[in-house]
Amino acid sequence: MEWNPETLNFLSQCFLNTLSPLPEPRRRAEAALAEAADRPNYGLAVLRLVAEPTVDAQISQSAAVNFKNHLKTRWSPQPNDPVQFIVPDPEKEQIKSLIVTLMVNSSPKIQAQLSEALTIIGKHDFPKAWQTLLPEVVATLDKLSQANDYVSVNGVLAMVNSLFKKFRYQFNTNEMLLDLKYCLDNFAKPLLEVFKRTAGFIDQLQASGNANMNALKGYIESQRLCCRIFYSLNFMDLPEFFEDHMDEWMIEFNKYLTVNYSSLEDSGKDGLALVDELRAAVCENISLYMEKDEEAFQKYLSGFVEAVWGLLVVVSNSSSRERLTVTAIKFLTTVSTSVHHTLFARDDILQQISQSVVIPNVMLRDEDEELFEMNYVEFIRRDMEGSDLDTRRRIACELLKGIATNYKQKVTEKVSAQLQSLLTSFAENPSANWKHKDCAIYLVVSLATKKAGGSSVSTDLVDIESFFGSVIVPELRNQDVDGFPMLKAGALKFFTVFRNQISKPVALALLPDVVRFLGSESNVVHSYAANCIEKLLLVKDEGGRARYLAADVNPFLLALMTNLFSALHKPESEENQYVMKCIMRVLGVANVSREVALPCINGLATVLNRVCENPKNPVFNHYMFESVAVLIRRACEQDPTLISAFETSLLPCLQMILARDVSEFFPYAFQLLAQFVDLNRSPLPGNYMDIFAILLLPESWKKSGNVPALVRLLQAFLKKASHELNQQGRLSNVLGIFNTLVSSPSTDEQGFYVLNTVIENLGFDVISPYVSHIWVALFKRLQNNRTVKFVKSLVIHMSLFLVKHGPQNLASSINTVQPDVFRTILEQFWIPNLKLITGSMELKLTSVASTRLICESLSPSDSMIWGKMLDSIVTLLSRPEEERVEEDPEIPDFGETIGYNASFVRLYNAGRKEEDPLQEINDPKQFLVASLANLSARSPGVLPQIINENLEQANQAALFQLCSSYNLRIV
Repeated sequence: MEWNPETLNFLSQCFLNTLSPLPEPRRRAEAALAEAADRPNYGLAVLRLVAEPTVDAQISQSAAVNFKNHLKTRWSPQPNDPVQFIVPDPEKEQIKSLIVTLMVNSSPKIQAQLSEALTIIGKHDFPKAWQTLLPEVVATLDKLSQANDYVSVNGVLAMVNSLFKKFRYQFNTNEMLLDLKYCLDNFAKPLLEVFKRTAGFIDQLQASGNANMNALKGYIESQRLCCRIFYSLNFMDLPEFFEDHMDEWMIEFNKYLTVNYSSLEDSGKDGLALVDELRAAVCENISLYMEKDEEAFQKYLSGFVEAVWGLLVVVSNSSSRERLTVTAIKFLTTVSTSVHHTLFARDDILQQISQSVVIPNVMLRDEDEELFEMNYVEFIRRDMEGSDLDTRRRIACELLKGIATNYKQKVTEKVSAQLQSLLTSFAENPSANWKHKDCAIYLVVSLATKKAGGSSVSTDLVDIESFFGSVIVPELRNQDVDGFPMLKAGALKFFTVFRNQISKPVALALLPDVVRFLGSESNVVHSYAANCIEKLLLVKDEGGRARYLAADVNPFLLALMTNLFSALHKPESEENQYVMKCIMRVLGVANVSREVALPCINGLATVLNRVCENPKNPVFNHYMFESVAVLIRRACEQDPTLISAFETSLLPCLQMILARDVSEFFPYAFQLLAQFVDLNRSPLPGNYMDIFAILLLPESWKKSGNVPALVRLLQAFLKKASHELNQQGRLSNVLGIFNTLVSSPSTDEQGFYVLNTVIENLGFDVISPYVSHIWVALFKRLQNNRTVKFVKSLVIHMSLFLVKHGPQNLASSINTVQPDVFRTILEQFWIPNLKLITGSMELKLTSVASTRLICESLSPSDSMIWGKMLDSIVTLLSRPEEERVEEDPEIPDFGETIGYNASFVRLYNAGRKEEDPLQEINDPKQFLVASLANLSARSPGVLPQIINENLEQANQAALFQLCSSYNLRIV
């Protein structure tokens, strides 16, 4: 696209029409621009349009946005669209030569767009493919700051800040260190010069008493951006330049924490927020220096601690200054755990911290109450799920924990006194001072220490049982489930956190009260009640035994389930994941009688029908399907007469999912259908055979995400409809599905699940016409695309074939592919790869199959192949997994994912039960030794010679040790 008056007019008209309120001109303009974007020099032409002074501001703004978006997708190849047009290199060079100057000379709105565009280019090209950028930026920055043009200065600094952020988040590689060195060499000094120059401008303004607020805003924002760039350049390690000039930086940093910029701070929230953002950036920088080099930072430390402390006393009482509060407290926390912790040793300091910093920040504020009422999901995410590390409530407690690492007893004494004071204040006037009690509960919960390797927590602040009885139980016993909801939520959270320490009799006595709170109108309260019950049912005593059993839940099971399902009807809790998770957990523990099961399955079917309209909460949906699966599994296995009622409730829902193409739920629907097929007796009812017919259609298998669940369903059908499988061409269809799955590395294990189920459930007479085709497909894949995962799966499959249909059928069927190819398979494939097998059932299957092969099929006269097979069997049975299996980082752990009969268990409760094809054999080692002893007794003297010639010395010793262990001899 050439730059000429016609191009200018064309682009101007297109961008003008993209702003049209009429859809037709807008669509035409967007289509024309999309077509033009595939031509060389389009990006350059749009950039020149932005620079054109005669063009209307609206058109320029629209063009700047288009230019930025064009670069996002066209500057470098996109992984999801590798064939898309990419900006040619000559055009790239021209854009890079123009963009900095153009950005600096543009209006603020266009400057913002071009700054983003420049950052996009920089992320791909800087510094290696854009060596001219930093020198140009340095010269521009110097010129602009000397000219006092801080709108443009800040535009340039914002762009540099975006470019340098990568030094905070990316791995510390040699390439990254070289990039960092380049940036330090070219920008560390200019950054300091701009920082000092701007500091001088601020000092002049302050000294003159000139309340030029706009100028001061620009200077303060500039210093904030310099601080963020400082943070990026120092993040990996403290560079020599910054250490040499530490005084110049630190003196200014201290000034920004102590000086009051009244013209801005008193002008309203925006001005105060701007100064606070600078102070927060300073706090992050000094925290970084404390962590990186305490020794070099030591001479500035006491001054900074005093400055930060002074700030905190003021800002802790202001709800609008949270970010500054959090970063300031983080700095003090870093100091408290360093070698300079003695700064916090004095009793009066601890008293001040507790009284003036911790308590004001932990005490509930209006915005906390608003979040509790208006956005319960976010409140719970912060409060219960621990994502509030950057909130003032949590960080204030982290400061106490930091000080307690060296002064535990003192902190405990001070906080205990504060707790007593807060609870006394509550007792004097409960309705007015309820927040004081909430503060006390929050402190105890947040300062609790989690024990390593478990969910148990402990605290030295209070005696848990005493505190629970006097402070928490009265709240739980309160009959008004809607009164003081935040206090009730705090009590339920305490019960949940300290559930391991609350004795079983006490907890069981309170469970009916917790069940009552499921009826609270507060979303947080009934969520916390559900979470409390769910977590209680997970408590384990010593030895891993569950503390709470079905007998503990059953007395109030009906009321519990009624209240849980009622909670799902409350506004904004229709898809409450905590309630649904509790339903799932209760159904997994309780004895589900017919009286409970039927209302539950109807309730779950109602919920399922509702969410099918618009699935939007994947966590809730997962727990819902798990609840259905666990109810089917436990209720129907216990009382098979329920199957019909469950099918009546659920099959229409599952059919609706398939009919309406609710694709998110397909895997769930197939797994639940598999459960029903498993529960039915053969022959299967007609409606299931209709589903079987659909399942065998190739179109059903086109979506790869559905394949594991479809395989799970197919396995269920193969087991229950084995007699019908050899009718109407069904077996051919099944083997066609296997062939498609096994040909791809991404689905080959699913193909083996199908094939193994066929081999297990059908006689050799039924499968024999197809066997040679199966081997051809497997050996073709082995030849063309061998992976470790496939090799293991094939050894397991051949082993299963052998134990089900005998070694003779295995050998003869493989030899139909090519005469005597079975021997080649043994030598080149089976024997060398047997040692790779992992997983107890897989190991047993393959070792027993290999043992039968040498004792029933292979002749000892063929001593080399016989001996090598035995050597591999002994390696498999005698050596630890880590010695015989080389780690392959690209292959998932075989024992977990590819195991014999393993299935895709997206729903834990709908998983296929793993069945042992060799239940009659308990010990594969004993089976090997006994088989060898029997064989050797028939031909004495033959086997010892073969063993001596073909087994490694370590394996010979291991074999004789096994013989000794089982008191058997190879003669």
